[in-house]
Amino acid sequence: MAASRNAPAPAALTERIEDVDVSTEMQGSFLEYAYSVIYSRALPDARDGLKPVQRRILYQMAEMGLRPDRGHVKSARVVGEVMGKLHPHGDSAIYDALVRLAQPFALRVPLVDGHGNFGSLDDGPAAARYTEARLAPAALALTESLDEDVVDFIPNYDGQFQQPEVLAAAFPNLLVNGTTGIAVGMATNMAPHNLIEVVAAATHLLDNPEATLEELMEFVPGPDLPGGGVIVGLDGVKDAYASGRGTFRTRAKVSIESLGPRRMGLVVTELPYMVGPERVIEKIKDAVNAKKLTGIADVADFTDRNNGMRLVIGIKTGFDPKAVLEQLYRLTPLEDTFGINNVALVEGQPQTLGLKQLLQVYLQHRIQVVTRRSRYRLARRQDRLHLVEGLLIAILDIDEVIQVIRTSDDGEQARARLMDVFDLSQAQAEYILELRLRRLTKFSRVELETERDQLKAEIAQLQELLGSEVLLRAQVARELDAAAETFGTPRRTLLLNGGPVKTRSRAAAPADLQIADAPCRVFLSATGRMVRAELRPAGEAGEDAGTGIVPPTRRSKHDAIRSAVDTTTRGDIGAVTSAGRLVRFSPVDLPSVPGNSVQPAAGTRADQYLGLAGGEHVVALVPLTDNPPLAIGTAQGVVKRVATSEIAHKHDIEIISLKPGDRVVGAALAPDDSELVFVTSDAQLLRFDASSVRPQGRSAGGMAGMRIAEGQHAIYFGVVAAGTEDQAVVVTIADTSQTLAGADAGSGKVSALAEYPSKGRATGGVRAQRFLKGEDTLSLAWVGVEPRAVGPDGAVRALPVPGAKRDASGQPLDAVVGAIGTVVA
Repeated sequence: MAASRNAPAPAALTERIEDVDVSTEMQGSFLEYAYSVIYSRALPDARDGLKPVQRRILYQMAEMGLRPDRGHVKSARVVGEVMGKLHPHGDSAIYDALVRLAQPFALRVPLVDGHGNFGSLDDGPAAARYTEARLAPAALALTESLDEDVVDFIPNYDGQFQQPEVLAAAFPNLLVNGTTGIAVGMATNMAPHNLIEVVAAATHLLDNPEATLEELMEFVPGPDLPGGGVIVGLDGVKDAYASGRGTFRTRAKVSIESLGPRRMGLVVTELPYMVGPERVIEKIKDAVNAKKLTGIADVADFTDRNNGMRLVIGIKTGFDPKAVLEQLYRLTPLEDTFGINNVALVEGQPQTLGLKQLLQVYLQHRIQVVTRRSRYRLARRQDRLHLVEGLLIAILDIDEVIQVIRTSDDGEQARARLMDVFDLSQAQAEYILELRLRRLTKFSRVELETERDQLKAEIAQLQELLGSEVLLRAQVARELDAAAETFGTPRRTLLLNGGPVKTRSRAAAPADLQIADAPCRVFLSATGRMVRAELRPAGEAGEDAGTGIVPPTRRSKHDAIRSAVDTTTRGDIGAVTSAGRLVRFSPVDLPSVPGNSVQPAAGTRADQYLGLAGGEHVVALVPLTDNPPLAIGTAQGVVKRVATSEIAHKHDIEIISLKPGDRVVGAALAPDDSELVFVTSDAQLLRFDASSVRPQGRSAGGMAGMRIAEGQHAIYFGVVAAGTEDQAVVVTIADTSQTLAGADAGSGKVSALAEYPSKGRATGGVRAQRFLKGEDTLSLAWVGVEPRAVGPDGAVRALPVPGAKRDASGQPLDAVVGAIGTVVA
C-alpha cells in the first residue's frame, strides 16, 4: 500500500539545516582555494625549481624507465600514468606542462626529450596521442639518487603511492630554466640563466658565504635567454638580483645587410624571449598600415630548422636603416620588456628572493641531499661489511660450520648454534644459512677479503666526509662543476649596458634621443672584444690640450688594446676584418664604461657584435675621416695602402683583393713618415718605410711587402709611428707546432726595435728570436710601445724583462700568452 503523502518522514531522514554566514563561508573557502593554488599548482619550490605537476611528470617518467638511452613512448601514456597515480587535475594541464619541459625556446636546459610537434613560438603542439617523449639527460641529474633517501617522500592524493616532496636537483634548476605562474594574489616570473655562470656563482658562494651581490654578479652578469637576443640595460637586472623584482629590456639581434644593388635590409637572427616571427610580422604590417612606420619595403620569413631564425626586413631606397630599426624597436616586439618577480616557496612559504637568497636556498638543499645520501651509503656499506666479515669467519672454519648445520634439528636451532659457536650476530648467521655452496671456494675468499678492504676504505671516506663541513661543501662544489661541464653551453644572450629601463611610448619619438651623441673612444682588445669609453668634457682635470677631451685612465685590469679610435656615440667607424673587408658600424650599442675604468675584456665580442661569418675576425678599428692612408698586411706578405677617401662613405666593402688562402693579419693608419713591420712564423722581422708603398684603389690586390719562406706565413703586421722608433719594442713568443695550442707556455723575448735594421720592401727579414730545443715556430709577435700580454681568459700575463738581443733565444714563460697589445693610450 502506498504511503500517505502527509505522513511524517522517518527520523533518520529528517532534514538538517544549518544557518551559515555567507561572508565567513566565502572567506574560508576562498582561503582554501588560494592555499591550494599557491602550494599545489602555481609556485615552484626554490630548491628544485619545479612546480608540483612538473616534479610529478619527471618522477613518474623516471619510474617508467624513460631514460635518454631508451626509446620514446607516447606522450598520452605519460600523461595517463601521471594523472592516474600522482596528479588528478586533468590531462590537458599535465600535457601542457610536459610540452613546456620539452621546448628548447622556453627552457635554457630542456628536461624532456620530445619527438614530434611540440609547438613553436607561434603555434601550439600536436595532441598527446601524436607526440612521444622521454627524459632528457639533464632530467636525470634532477631525479638522481632518489632511492638513497636523499629527500622525503609523501603520499599521493589517495594514499596508494609515494612521491618525492622535492627532487635532488644536481644543478640550480630554478635559476637556469626560470619559471612563470599566476597564483591567487601573487605571481612569479623568473628569467632563465646560463648554467655555467650560475654554477660558478654557487661554488663561489660555497667557498665565500659572505660574498656580496657585486661579487656574485661577476659570475652571473645577467639572464641568458634560450633564444639569445640582446639585453639592453642591466640596472633592472641588478635590482632584481638585489630585491627579487626588476625589469629589463630585451631586443632582437639585428644586422644591417645588403640585399642587392643599392638596397639595404635588416636581418633578424634572434628574437626576444618567447616572441615568434609571425607576431613580429603582424605588428610590422599593422604599424605600416596605420602610417606609424615608414621605410619598410617588405618582410620575409626565411626561418627553418637548418638555418634557424632569419627574418629579412627590406628597407626602401633613401631611408636610413638605423633610423628604421629604431622605429621597429619602439613599435614592434623586436624590443620587449621582461619583468622579473622571483617568488618561490621556501619551507612551504612564498617568498620573494634575490640572487644570493636563491643560491643559498639551493645550496642548503644540496648540502642536505649530499649529507643524507652519504649517511645512506655509509649505513649500507656498514651492513654489507658486517655480513662479509661473518662470511669470512664461516669460510675459515667451513667444516665445523657444516657440521653445526647438519646436526641441527631445524633452521632456528642452526642459527642459534652458529651465533653461539662462532660469536656471530643474527644477521650474519642468517646470511650464512642462505649461502650457496659454490661460494665456499678459495677464490670466493679472496673476493670477500678484497670486498672487505674496499668497504672499509669507503666507510672511512664517508665518515670523514660526514664529519667535515668543509669536505661536504667541496663535494657539493665538485658535483656542481660536473653538472656544468656535462650540461652547460656557452652564453647565447648578449648583454649591453644601455642605461635604466624606461617606459616605452608608442608615440613617435626619435630613438636618437635615447643616448646623447657625446665624444667617446672605442677600443678593440687584443682578445677581440670591443667597448666604448666615455670621455669627460673639456675643462675637467687632466684635460688633453690637443683634443679638448680627457682620455681614459691609462692603466686598469685587462687593458691589452689592439686598436683605439676617437669618435662620437652615434658616429661611424670602420672595422677591418681578416677577410679583407671594412665593415662600417656605429658604437651606439657597444657596452659603455666611464672614462676612468676602461675594461675591454668586459666588452662584447667584435665578431658577434658585427655579425661576422665564422672564421672571420676583426684585426683593427679605423676612423672614417680624411686621414693618412690605411696600411694592410696579409699572411702571405702582401702589403697595401689605400686612401681613406676611398672607403670613408662605404658601408661594407672589400678593401683588398686577397689571393686564395690568404688573410689580413694587421691594419693601421700609415702616414708617409711611418714604418711598416712584418713578423713571420719562422721568426723573421722586416721593417721598411711606408712611403715605399704607393696608395692604391680599394679593389687592388696590393704589392709584395715581404719575401716569406715556403711553408711559413706572416703572423704580425703593424705600423710604427714616426718619432716612436726609439721607444718601440719587439715582443715574440716561440712555441712548438707539435703540441696542442695552449698546452705549453713556450718562451718569450722583448727586444728594442732599434736592434733591427731597416730594409727595403719585398725583401727578406732578419732573425727576431733564436728557437730553443723543441721550438720551431713563433706563435705571437707584436711591435709597439708599452706592451701588455694577456692569457686566453683576458688575465694579464708577465713578459720577460726588455733588453734582449735581436737574435737571442727567449726565456721560458710562466703561463700561456693568448694575445699581445698595448696599455690604454
